[in-house]
Amino acid sequence: MNVELDGRKEFQFDKLYNFRDIGGLKTADGKIMKPGILYRSDDLSRLTPTDMAKLQEYDLRLICDLRTVNERKSKSYDIPQQWGLRVVQVPIHHGSQDFTRFQFFRFLVGKSNDIDFEKMIRDFYHCMATERTAAIKEVFTFVAQAGHVPALIHCTGGKDRTGFIAALIQLSVGVPRETVIEQYLLSNDLIKPRMKKIERFIRLMSLWQVSPDRIKPMLVVRREYLEDVLDYILEQYGSIEKYLVRTCGIEENTLKDLRNMLVE
Repeated sequence: MNVELDGRKEFQFDKLYNFRDIGGLKTADGKIMKPGILYRSDDLSRLTPTDMAKLQEYDLRLICDLRTVNERKSKSYDIPQQWGLRVVQVPIHHGSQDFTRFQFFRFLVGKSNDIDFEKMIRDFYHCMATERTAAIKEVFTFVAQAGHVPALIHCTGGKDRTGFIAALIQLSVGVPRETVIEQYLLSNDLIKPRMKKIERFIRLMSLWQVSPDRIKPMLVVRREYLEDVLDYILEQYGSIEKYLVRTCGIEENTLKDLRNMLVE
């Protein structure tokens, strides 16, 4: 079954909520970021056999898994070897927040009254931009290599880490900022059913000490999360390209190869 998403056709999965094409968008100079090259999603650990068959139709050559070691341990997945694709782990997270479930439980119970979840998310976006530059370089370099597309980039919810990386890629090839933000915000509609379950889980883990309103910043994407970090990058470096080259250490030729691959 196909569904219409922002004017583009996407497969509907049973257990994959935030799967979509990063491309199919107009660039500022009137060109098109090609569809069918880069995809994004939440994690693949819950895929049904039917979902796996649908995913295979995309003929992926590369999967970039942005989850941490503990996330991968608790929600693992296996891609059939005969698909002939490469799965790479590129963890993007603040090291101090890579909790096991038990550690997360202790954290919530012990500090539930002190946690500012919105500040936590804003700090994480800043952390991604300033402390996870090596990981950003890895993702860009992997994707730009010949034979590595079509590619899928994913994390757990497919909204923050994946949303930030997708935004950087789209901006680097010339997609207008407002379009990028609109694409980023689509996660709210796509992951709402799953986030309700996660909300209940977090509240249960906190022994019902944390209210739904306090948790909400963790379960949605907000314009200001992305805009704040993009404003910081532009204030510091003047452009996304300069940030990617000077701070992330991405080769200019890599960015050129990526643009040639993604734009027509």
